[in-house]
Amino acid sequence: MASLSFFSFLILFLSAIAVSDAGSVGINYGRVADNLPPPDKVVQLLKSQGVAKVKIFDSDSAVLTALANSGISVVVCLPNEQLASAANDQSFSDGWVQANIAKYYPATKIEAIAIGNEVIAENITDTTKFVVPAMKTIQASLVKLKLDSNIKVSTPVAISCLGNSYPASAGSFKPDQVQSTIIPMLDFLRKTGSYLMVNVYPFFAYKDNSKTISLDYSLFKDNPGVVDSGNGLRYKSLFEAQVDAVYAAMSALTYDDLKLVVTETGWPSAGDAGEVGASQDNAAAYNGNLVRRVLTGNGTPLRPNDPLNVYIFALFNENQKPGPTSERNYGLFYPNEQRVYNIPLSQKGLNGNQSPPASNVNQTAPVNNGGGVSKATSGQTWCMASPNAEAEELQEGLDYACGEGGADCGPIQPNGACYNPNSLVAHASYAYNSYYQKKARVSGSCFFSGTAYVSTQRPSFGNCQFPTGY
Repeated sequence: MASLSFFSFLILFLSAIAVSDAGSVGINYGRVADNLPPPDKVVQLLKSQGVAKVKIFDSDSAVLTALANSGISVVVCLPNEQLASAANDQSFSDGWVQANIAKYYPATKIEAIAIGNEVIAENITDTTKFVVPAMKTIQASLVKLKLDSNIKVSTPVAISCLGNSYPASAGSFKPDQVQSTIIPMLDFLRKTGSYLMVNVYPFFAYKDNSKTISLDYSLFKDNPGVVDSGNGLRYKSLFEAQVDAVYAAMSALTYDDLKLVVTETGWPSAGDAGEVGASQDNAAAYNGNLVRRVLTGNGTPLRPNDPLNVYIFALFNENQKPGPTSERNYGLFYPNEQRVYNIPLSQKGLNGNQSPPASNVNQTAPVNNGGGVSKATSGQTWCMASPNAEAEELQEGLDYACGEGGADCGPIQPNGACYNPNSLVAHASYAYNSYYQKKARVSGSCFFSGTAYVSTQRPSFGNCQFPTGY
Protein backbone atom coordinates (compact mmCIF):
# COMPACT_ATOMS: atom_id res chain seq x y z
CA MET A 1 0.00 0.00 0.00
CA ALA A 2 2.84 2.40 0.81
CA SER A 3 4.48 1.55 -2.50
CA LEU A 4 1.28 2.31 -4.37
CA SER A 5 0.98 5.66 -2.61
CA PHE A 6 4.54 6.51 -3.53
CA PHE A 7 3.96 5.79 -7.19
CA SER A 8 0.69 7.70 -7.14
CA PHE A 9 2.56 10.66 -5.70
CA LEU A 10 5.29 10.27 -8.31
CA ILE A 11 2.76 10.28 -11.14
CA LEU A 12 1.10 13.40 -9.75
CA PHE A 13 4.48 15.07 -9.35
CA LEU A 14 5.56 14.28 -12.88
CA SER A 15 2.20 15.45 -14.20
CA ALA A 16 2.66 18.73 -12.40
CA ILE A 17 6.07 19.12 -14.00
CA ALA A 18 4.62 18.39 -17.44
CA VAL A 19 1.91 20.99 -16.94
CA SER A 20 4.40 23.58 -15.73
CA ASP A 21 6.51 23.05 -18.86
CA ALA A 22 3.63 24.03 -21.12
CA GLY A 23 3.49 27.63 -22.26
CA SER A 24 0.62 30.11 -22.33
CA VAL A 25 -1.42 31.71 -25.08
CA GLY A 26 -2.76 35.23 -24.79
CA ILE A 27 -4.35 37.55 -27.35
CA ASN A 28 -3.66 41.13 -28.41
CA TYR A 29 -6.83 43.18 -28.08
CA GLY A 30 -6.34 46.01 -30.57
CA ARG A 31 -9.06 48.59 -31.09
CA VAL A 32 -8.19 50.51 -34.27
CA ALA A 33 -11.73 50.11 -35.55
CA ASP A 34 -15.12 51.80 -35.36
CA ASN A 35 -17.30 48.70 -35.18
CA LEU A 36 -16.05 46.64 -32.24
CA PRO A 37 -18.24 45.34 -29.41
CA PRO A 38 -18.02 47.15 -26.06
CA PRO A 39 -15.30 46.00 -23.63
CA ASP A 40 -17.71 44.11 -21.35
CA LYS A 41 -18.84 42.00 -24.32
CA VAL A 42 -15.21 41.42 -25.27
CA VAL A 43 -14.43 40.13 -21.79
CA GLN A 44 -17.35 37.69 -22.08
CA LEU A 45 -15.98 36.51 -25.42
CA LEU A 46 -12.49 36.00 -24.00
CA LYS A 47 -13.84 34.03 -21.05
CA SER A 48 -16.02 31.86 -23.29
CA GLN A 49 -12.89 30.88 -25.22
CA GLY A 50 -10.86 30.12 -22.11
CA VAL A 51 -8.45 32.99 -22.78
CA ALA A 52 -6.66 33.97 -19.57
CA LYS A 53 -4.21 36.56 -20.87
CA VAL A 54 -4.70 39.67 -22.97
CA LYS A 55 -2.50 42.54 -24.09
CA ILE A 56 -3.73 46.01 -24.99
CA PHE A 57 -1.93 48.90 -26.66
CA ASP A 58 -2.83 51.59 -24.13
CA SER A 59 -4.41 51.74 -20.67
CA ASP A 60 -7.99 52.45 -21.64
CA SER A 61 -10.22 52.95 -18.61
CA ALA A 62 -13.26 51.15 -20.03
CA VAL A 63 -11.18 48.11 -20.93
CA LEU A 64 -9.39 47.92 -17.59
CA THR A 65 -12.68 48.34 -15.75
CA ALA A 66 -14.32 45.57 -17.79
CA LEU A 67 -11.42 43.24 -17.02
CA ALA A 68 -11.78 43.74 -13.26
CA ASN A 69 -12.48 40.50 -11.35
CA SER A 70 -12.54 38.54 -14.62
CA GLY A 71 -9.49 36.45 -13.79
CA ILE A 72 -7.88 37.59 -17.06
CA SER A 73 -4.33 38.95 -16.77
CA VAL A 74 -3.50 42.01 -18.83
CA VAL A 75 -0.40 43.70 -20.21
CA VAL A 76 -0.96 47.44 -20.63
CA CYS A 77 1.08 49.86 -22.71
CA LEU A 78 2.58 53.31 -22.29
CA PRO A 79 2.10 54.60 -25.86
CA ASN A 80 5.07 55.65 -27.98
CA GLU A 81 3.98 59.30 -27.99
CA GLN A 82 4.29 59.45 -24.19
CA LEU A 83 7.79 57.99 -23.91
CA ALA A 84 9.56 61.36 -24.02
CA SER A 85 7.40 62.71 -21.19
CA ALA A 86 7.99 59.63 -19.06
CA ALA A 87 11.72 59.60 -19.78
CA ASN A 88 12.24 63.25 -18.84
CA ASP A 89 9.82 63.72 -15.95
CA GLN A 90 9.53 61.37 -12.97
CA SER A 91 6.39 63.19 -11.82
CA PHE A 92 4.74 62.37 -15.15
CA SER A 93 5.47 58.68 -14.64
CA ASP A 94 4.27 58.84 -11.04
CA GLY A 95 0.99 60.33 -12.18
CA TRP A 96 0.62 57.89 -15.07
CA VAL A 97 1.16 54.84 -12.86
CA GLN A 98 -1.22 56.19 -10.24
CA ALA A 99 -3.97 56.92 -12.79
CA ASN A 100 -3.51 53.92 -15.09
CA ILE A 101 -2.16 51.15 -12.88
CA ALA A 102 -2.78 51.67 -9.18
CA LYS A 103 -6.36 52.83 -9.80
CA TYR A 104 -7.29 49.41 -11.22
CA TYR A 105 -4.89 46.97 -9.57
CA PRO A 106 -5.38 44.38 -8.09
CA ALA A 107 -9.05 43.98 -9.15
CA THR A 108 -7.72 44.12 -12.69
CA LYS A 109 -4.82 41.69 -12.93
CA ILE A 110 -2.23 43.93 -14.54
CA GLU A 111 0.90 41.81 -14.85
CA ALA A 112 3.18 43.97 -16.98
CA ILE A 113 3.64 47.37 -18.58
CA ALA A 114 4.93 47.55 -22.14
CA ILE A 115 6.93 50.72 -22.65
CA GLY A 116 6.03 51.69 -26.19
CA ASN A 117 5.73 49.22 -29.03
CA GLU A 118 8.49 48.33 -31.50
CA VAL A 119 10.41 51.51 -30.83
CA ILE A 120 13.47 49.28 -30.81
CA ALA A 121 13.34 47.96 -34.35
CA GLU A 122 15.35 47.99 -37.56
CA ASN A 123 16.43 51.62 -37.36
CA ILE A 124 17.24 54.09 -34.62
CA THR A 125 14.68 56.91 -34.45
CA ASP A 126 14.25 60.06 -32.39
CA THR A 127 12.13 58.07 -29.93
CA THR A 128 14.61 55.22 -29.39
CA LYS A 129 16.66 57.17 -26.86
CA PHE A 130 13.62 57.54 -24.59
CA VAL A 131 12.82 53.84 -24.19
CA VAL A 132 15.18 52.81 -21.39
CA PRO A 133 14.88 56.08 -19.41
CA ALA A 134 11.07 55.69 -19.56
CA MET A 135 11.36 52.10 -18.36
CA LYS A 136 13.39 53.33 -15.40
CA THR A 137 10.97 56.08 -14.35
CA ILE A 138 7.93 53.81 -14.64
CA GLN A 139 9.76 51.18 -12.60
CA ALA A 140 10.59 53.79 -9.97
CA SER A 141 6.92 54.75 -9.79
CA LEU A 142 5.94 51.12 -9.24
CA VAL A 143 8.53 50.83 -6.47
CA LYS A 144 7.08 53.87 -4.70
CA LEU A 145 3.66 52.22 -4.68
CA LYS A 146 5.10 48.80 -3.79
CA LEU A 147 3.77 47.29 -7.01
CA ASP A 148 7.10 46.36 -8.55
CA SER A 149 7.14 42.78 -7.27
CA ASN A 150 3.90 41.94 -9.10
CA ILE A 151 4.05 44.12 -12.22
CA LYS A 152 6.98 43.88 -14.60
CA VAL A 153 8.25 46.54 -16.98
CA SER A 154 9.57 45.73 -20.44
CA THR A 155 9.36 46.91 -24.05
CA PRO A 156 8.26 44.96 -27.13
CA VAL A 157 11.07 44.92 -29.69
CA ALA A 158 10.63 44.07 -33.35
CA ILE A 159 12.63 41.09 -34.55
CA SER A 160 14.06 43.44 -37.18
CA CYS A 161 16.36 44.78 -34.44
CA LEU A 162 18.47 41.68 -35.14
CA GLY A 163 21.36 42.25 -37.48
CA ASN A 164 21.50 38.53 -38.21
CA SER A 165 18.91 35.81 -37.62
CA TYR A 166 20.13 32.92 -39.78
CA PRO A 167 21.17 30.45 -38.71
CA ALA A 168 19.44 30.90 -35.39
CA SER A 169 22.63 30.12 -33.46
CA ALA A 170 24.28 33.15 -35.07
CA GLY A 171 21.55 35.57 -34.01
CA SER A 172 22.86 39.00 -33.13
CA PHE A 173 21.53 42.50 -32.57
CA LYS A 174 22.26 45.33 -34.99
CA PRO A 175 25.72 46.65 -34.06
CA ASP A 176 24.70 50.32 -34.06
CA GLN A 177 22.10 49.67 -31.35
CA VAL A 178 24.01 47.38 -29.00
CA GLN A 179 25.80 49.89 -26.80
CA SER A 180 23.27 52.73 -26.95
CA THR A 181 20.05 50.77 -26.44
CA ILE A 182 20.20 46.98 -26.32
CA ILE A 183 22.65 46.49 -23.45
CA PRO A 184 21.04 49.18 -21.24
CA MET A 185 17.63 47.58 -21.89
CA LEU A 186 18.81 44.03 -21.15
CA ASP A 187 20.64 45.25 -18.06
CA PHE A 188 17.41 46.85 -16.80
CA LEU A 189 15.47 43.63 -17.41
CA ARG A 190 18.04 41.59 -15.50
CA LYS A 191 18.16 43.97 -12.54
CA THR A 192 14.38 44.14 -12.20
CA GLY A 193 13.71 40.43 -12.77
CA SER A 194 11.74 41.18 -15.91
CA TYR A 195 11.82 39.61 -19.38
CA LEU A 196 12.24 40.66 -22.99
CA MET A 197 9.14 41.26 -25.05
CA VAL A 198 9.59 40.45 -28.74
CA ASN A 199 7.24 40.55 -31.72
CA VAL A 200 7.78 37.62 -34.11
CA TYR A 201 6.05 37.32 -37.50
CA PRO A 202 7.14 34.42 -39.72
CA PHE A 203 4.59 35.70 -42.25
CA PHE A 204 6.82 38.60 -43.23
CA ALA A 205 9.86 36.38 -43.73
CA TYR A 206 7.81 33.96 -45.83
CA LYS A 207 6.14 36.74 -47.86
CA ASP A 208 9.49 38.18 -48.85
CA ASN A 209 11.24 34.84 -49.39
CA SER A 210 8.50 32.43 -50.50
CA LYS A 211 10.76 30.83 -53.10
CA THR A 212 13.33 29.78 -50.52
CA ILE A 213 11.29 29.32 -47.31
CA SER A 214 8.90 26.37 -47.17
CA LEU A 215 5.27 27.22 -46.44
CA ASP A 216 4.92 24.07 -44.33
CA TYR A 217 7.97 25.16 -42.31
CA SER A 218 6.33 28.56 -41.79
CA LEU A 219 2.98 27.09 -40.69
CA PHE A 220 4.18 24.44 -38.19
CA LYS A 221 3.14 21.70 -40.61
CA ASP A 222 5.00 18.43 -41.13
CA ASN A 223 8.31 19.11 -42.87
CA PRO A 224 11.89 17.78 -42.87
CA GLY A 225 13.04 20.72 -40.80
CA VAL A 226 16.10 22.91 -41.11
CA VAL A 227 19.37 21.98 -39.41
CA ASP A 228 21.25 24.85 -37.81
CA SER A 229 24.77 24.73 -39.24
CA GLY A 230 26.14 26.35 -36.10
CA ASN A 231 24.93 23.92 -33.43
CA GLY A 232 23.33 21.01 -35.30
CA LEU A 233 19.86 21.59 -33.85
CA ARG A 234 16.95 20.78 -36.15
CA TYR A 235 14.16 23.33 -36.44
CA LYS A 236 10.69 22.23 -37.51
CA SER A 237 9.23 25.73 -37.66
CA LEU A 238 10.38 29.19 -38.70
CA PHE A 239 8.80 30.63 -35.56
CA GLU A 240 11.07 28.62 -33.26
CA ALA A 241 14.12 29.49 -35.32
CA GLN A 242 13.29 33.19 -35.06
CA VAL A 243 12.72 32.98 -31.30
CA ASP A 244 16.02 31.16 -30.85
CA ALA A 245 17.79 33.79 -32.92
CA VAL A 246 16.72 36.31 -30.26
CA TYR A 247 17.90 34.00 -27.47
CA ALA A 248 21.23 33.60 -29.28
CA ALA A 249 21.55 37.35 -29.68
CA MET A 250 21.04 37.83 -25.93
CA SER A 251 23.52 35.04 -25.16
CA ALA A 252 26.12 36.66 -27.39
CA LEU A 253 25.96 39.65 -25.04
CA THR A 254 26.10 37.33 -21.99
CA TYR A 255 22.43 37.84 -21.10
CA ASP A 256 21.62 34.18 -21.52
CA ASP A 257 19.81 34.13 -18.17
CA LEU A 258 16.98 36.34 -19.44
CA LYS A 259 13.59 34.97 -20.48
CA LEU A 260 11.42 36.25 -23.28
CA VAL A 261 7.74 36.43 -24.15
CA VAL A 262 6.47 36.69 -27.71
CA THR A 263 4.13 39.65 -27.33
CA GLU A 264 2.90 39.56 -30.93
CA THR A 265 2.68 36.85 -33.55
CA GLY A 266 0.05 36.02 -36.11
CA TRP A 267 -0.85 35.47 -39.75
CA PRO A 268 -3.30 37.47 -41.89
CA SER A 269 -6.39 35.80 -43.35
CA ALA A 270 -6.40 38.11 -46.38
CA GLY A 271 -3.96 40.40 -48.15
CA ASP A 272 -3.13 42.27 -51.32
CA ALA A 273 -1.99 40.50 -54.47
CA GLY A 274 1.69 40.87 -53.54
CA GLU A 275 1.23 39.59 -49.99
CA VAL A 276 2.16 35.99 -50.69
CA GLY A 277 0.69 33.51 -48.23
CA ALA A 278 -2.00 35.77 -46.77
CA SER A 279 -5.10 33.55 -46.73
CA GLN A 280 -7.71 32.19 -44.38
CA ASP A 281 -6.38 28.65 -44.66
CA ASN A 282 -2.82 29.70 -43.86
CA ALA A 283 -3.93 31.91 -40.97
CA ALA A 284 -5.93 29.05 -39.48
CA ALA A 285 -3.01 26.67 -39.92
CA TYR A 286 -0.44 29.03 -38.42
CA ASN A 287 -2.41 30.17 -35.39
CA GLY A 288 -4.03 26.78 -34.77
CA ASN A 289 -0.72 24.92 -34.93
CA LEU A 290 0.95 27.62 -32.84
CA VAL A 291 -1.60 27.14 -30.05
CA ARG A 292 -1.16 23.35 -30.15
CA ARG A 293 2.62 23.72 -30.17
CA VAL A 294 2.66 26.14 -27.22
CA LEU A 295 0.15 24.29 -25.04
CA THR A 296 1.37 20.74 -25.64
CA GLY A 297 5.11 21.11 -26.21
CA ASN A 298 8.14 22.31 -24.35
CA GLY A 299 10.42 25.21 -25.22
CA THR A 300 12.49 25.85 -28.32
CA PRO A 301 15.41 23.67 -29.49
CA LEU A 302 17.87 26.13 -27.94
CA ARG A 303 15.84 26.66 -24.74
CA PRO A 304 13.86 23.41 -24.29
CA ASN A 305 13.23 24.05 -20.59
CA ASP A 306 11.82 27.56 -21.02
CA PRO A 307 8.08 27.48 -21.78
CA LEU A 308 6.88 29.30 -24.89
CA ASN A 309 4.58 32.14 -23.88
CA VAL A 310 2.89 33.99 -26.73
CA TYR A 311 0.24 36.58 -27.51
CA ILE A 312 -1.56 36.13 -30.82
CA PHE A 313 -2.24 39.20 -32.90
CA ALA A 314 -5.09 39.92 -32.94
CA LEU A 315 -8.51 39.43 -31.37
CA PHE A 316 -10.50 41.28 -34.04
CA ASN A 317 -10.12 42.39 -37.63
CA GLU A 318 -9.56 46.15 -37.24
CA ASN A 319 -11.09 48.10 -40.12
CA GLN A 320 -9.29 51.39 -39.51
CA LYS A 321 -5.72 50.12 -39.47
CA PRO A 322 -3.65 51.79 -42.19
CA GLY A 323 -1.38 49.97 -44.61
CA PRO A 324 -1.90 46.93 -46.84
CA THR A 325 -5.01 44.77 -46.69
CA SER A 326 -3.29 42.26 -44.42
CA GLU A 327 -3.12 44.83 -41.62
CA ARG A 328 -6.91 44.77 -41.35
CA ASN A 329 -7.15 40.98 -41.45
CA TYR A 330 -5.13 39.54 -38.57
CA GLY A 331 -8.19 39.01 -36.39
CA LEU A 332 -9.38 35.72 -34.98
CA PHE A 333 -12.89 37.17 -34.83
CA TYR A 334 -15.03 39.52 -36.84
CA PRO A 335 -16.41 42.51 -34.93
CA ASN A 336 -19.74 40.66 -34.58
CA GLU A 337 -17.83 38.08 -32.48
CA GLN A 338 -18.08 35.37 -35.12
CA ARG A 339 -14.89 33.44 -35.83
CA VAL A 340 -12.89 34.16 -38.95
CA TYR A 341 -11.84 30.49 -38.73
CA ASN A 342 -12.18 27.81 -36.11
CA ILE A 343 -9.12 27.04 -33.96
CA PRO A 344 -8.61 26.24 -30.26
CA LEU A 345 -7.42 29.16 -28.13
CA SER A 346 -6.84 27.40 -24.82
CA GLN A 347 -6.31 24.02 -23.24
CA LYS A 348 -10.08 23.85 -22.89
CA GLY A 349 -10.34 24.31 -26.64
CA LEU A 350 -7.77 21.61 -27.31
CA ASN A 351 -9.85 19.26 -25.17
CA GLY A 352 -12.97 20.06 -27.19
CA ASN A 353 -14.68 22.06 -24.44
CA GLN A 354 -14.34 25.55 -25.88
CA SER A 355 -17.64 27.41 -26.02
CA PRO A 356 -18.78 28.83 -29.34
CA PRO A 357 -18.85 32.65 -29.33
CA ALA A 358 -22.23 34.26 -28.92
CA SER A 359 -23.87 35.31 -32.16
CA ASN A 360 -24.52 38.98 -32.69
CA VAL A 361 -25.69 38.78 -36.29
CA ASN A 362 -28.99 40.48 -35.49
CA GLN A 363 -27.21 43.44 -33.93
CA THR A 364 -24.82 44.16 -36.77
CA ALA A 365 -26.36 42.88 -40.00
CA PRO A 366 -29.35 44.12 -41.99
CA VAL A 367 -31.09 40.85 -41.15
CA ASN A 368 -34.35 40.70 -39.25
CA ASN A 369 -37.53 38.64 -39.09
CA GLY A 370 -35.82 36.08 -36.91
CA GLY A 371 -32.61 36.07 -38.94
CA GLY A 372 -29.50 34.93 -37.12
CA VAL A 373 -27.66 31.89 -35.90
CA SER A 374 -28.98 29.41 -33.38
CA LYS A 375 -27.26 26.99 -31.08
CA ALA A 376 -24.22 25.00 -32.12
CA THR A 377 -24.78 21.57 -33.64
CA SER A 378 -22.01 19.06 -33.04
CA GLY A 379 -20.09 17.92 -36.10
CA GLN A 380 -21.78 20.34 -38.53
CA THR A 381 -20.51 23.59 -39.98
CA TRP A 382 -21.97 26.24 -42.23
CA CYS A 383 -20.45 29.02 -44.32
CA MET A 384 -21.82 32.48 -43.54
CA ALA A 385 -21.37 35.91 -45.09
CA SER A 386 -19.82 38.49 -42.80
CA PRO A 387 -22.26 41.30 -42.02
CA ASN A 388 -19.29 43.67 -41.86
CA ALA A 389 -18.08 43.02 -45.40
CA GLU A 390 -18.44 45.67 -48.08
CA ALA A 391 -21.67 45.34 -50.07
CA GLU A 392 -19.79 45.31 -53.38
CA GLU A 393 -17.59 42.43 -52.23
CA LEU A 394 -20.60 40.49 -50.93
CA GLN A 395 -22.37 40.96 -54.25
CA GLU A 396 -19.31 39.69 -56.12
CA GLY A 397 -19.17 36.65 -53.87
CA LEU A 398 -22.89 36.03 -54.29
CA ASP A 399 -22.62 36.31 -58.08
CA TYR A 400 -19.72 33.89 -58.18
CA ALA A 401 -21.37 31.33 -55.90
CA CYS A 402 -24.64 31.37 -57.87
CA GLY A 403 -22.86 31.44 -61.23
CA GLU A 404 -19.51 29.81 -61.82
CA GLY A 405 -19.50 28.29 -58.33
CA GLY A 406 -22.58 26.18 -59.03
CA ALA A 407 -24.42 26.93 -55.79
CA ASP A 408 -28.12 26.14 -55.59
CA CYS A 409 -29.51 29.67 -55.47
CA GLY A 410 -33.10 28.86 -56.42
CA PRO A 411 -34.39 29.22 -52.84
CA ILE A 412 -33.21 32.87 -52.65
CA GLN A 413 -35.02 33.91 -55.84
CA PRO A 414 -38.35 35.79 -55.53
CA ASN A 415 -41.01 33.46 -54.11
CA GLY A 416 -38.27 31.04 -53.05
CA ALA A 417 -38.29 29.51 -49.57
CA CYS A 418 -35.25 31.56 -48.52
CA TYR A 419 -35.95 34.83 -50.36
CA ASN A 420 -36.90 36.44 -47.06
CA PRO A 421 -35.30 38.16 -45.33
CA ASN A 422 -34.49 40.00 -48.54
CA SER A 423 -31.03 41.26 -47.60
CA LEU A 424 -27.65 40.93 -49.24
CA VAL A 425 -26.09 39.30 -46.16
CA ALA A 426 -28.86 36.71 -45.87
CA HIS A 427 -28.79 35.86 -49.59
CA ALA A 428 -25.00 35.73 -49.69
CA SER A 429 -24.98 33.50 -46.61
CA TYR A 430 -27.31 31.02 -48.27
CA ALA A 431 -25.31 31.01 -51.52
CA TYR A 432 -21.96 30.77 -49.73
CA ASN A 433 -23.20 27.87 -47.64
CA SER A 434 -24.62 26.05 -50.67
CA TYR A 435 -21.25 26.32 -52.40
CA TYR A 436 -19.45 25.25 -49.21
CA GLN A 437 -21.62 22.19 -48.73
CA LYS A 438 -21.32 21.21 -52.40
CA LYS A 439 -17.56 21.33 -51.98
CA ALA A 440 -17.93 18.93 -49.03
CA ARG A 441 -16.79 21.67 -46.62
CA VAL A 442 -13.18 21.33 -47.72
CA SER A 443 -10.64 23.79 -46.36
CA GLY A 444 -10.66 27.04 -48.31
CA SER A 445 -14.18 26.67 -49.72
CA CYS A 446 -15.57 29.24 -47.27
CA PHE A 447 -13.51 32.33 -48.02
CA PHE A 448 -14.96 34.48 -50.85
CA SER A 449 -12.22 37.11 -50.71
CA GLY A 450 -12.42 37.31 -46.92
CA THR A 451 -16.19 38.02 -46.79
CA ALA A 452 -17.14 34.62 -45.35
CA TYR A 453 -16.52 32.66 -42.18
CA VAL A 454 -17.20 29.13 -40.96
CA SER A 455 -19.80 28.82 -38.20
CA THR A 456 -20.53 25.89 -35.92
CA GLN A 457 -23.96 27.35 -35.17
CA ARG A 458 -27.03 26.49 -37.25
CA PRO A 459 -28.19 29.51 -39.30
CA SER A 460 -31.72 30.67 -38.73
CA PHE A 461 -33.31 33.08 -41.18
CA GLY A 462 -37.09 32.92 -40.81
CA ASN A 463 -38.35 29.64 -42.26
CA CYS A 464 -35.27 29.15 -44.40
CA GLN A 465 -33.40 25.88 -43.88
CA PHE A 466 -29.69 25.93 -44.72
CA PRO A 467 -28.46 22.64 -46.19
CA THR A 468 -25.75 20.65 -44.42
CA GLY A 469 -24.79 18.53 -47.43
CA TYR A 470 -25.70 17.49 -50.95
